Amino acid sequence: MGYRHTKQDILDASLAAALDDGLSQLTFGRLAARLGINDRTVVYYFPTKQDLVAEVVMSMGVQLQVMLGQAFAEPAENHLELARKAWPALAHAEADPIFALFFEANGLAAARRTPYSTLIPQLIDAWTDWVMTFLTGTARQRRAEAEAAIALIDGLLLLRQLAGAAAAARAAERLGVTD
Repeated sequence: MGYRHTKQDILDASLAAALDDGLSQLTFGRLAARLGINDRTVVYYFPTKQDLVAEVVMSMGVQLQVMLGQAFAEPAENHLELARKAWPALAHAEADPIFALFFEANGLAAARRTPYSTLIPQLIDAWTDWVMTFLTGTARQRRAEAEAAIALIDGLLLLRQLAGAAAAARAAERLGVTD
């Protein structure tokens, strides 16, 4: 009997394929070819493309949390302090592919493409809840600061994707995220 791929093997390969080619190019057939397996094996673990995409997007979110986990060792008082902690952990070439994928998913959500139009707002809401845990203040203050931090960081990361690292660094400095 040959090698049997696990759900995690297929998910890892799915994320790698999405990072290489984009979410819009992620199909059962391409993934199966990449792994050298039958596409029915992929469908066994991920019955619909929506299931596959949801798992890939959630896996991407987990990777982002891992990148930021160490940066958020101490609670922050506000969005700017949190952005100052996050920026060094995110503004590097190794993180760029995950953010390219994240912004592709956001674009597909903004275009009302299924499943992104429901999946990405859920991801952002979960992300906001997670970021709130690293802020001080009342729940209402922490939510507002988390949303501000996400807006600031995502704006800088989008600028980095579209205009380059130098433009994002200049903007981060001007916004007070870096010295």
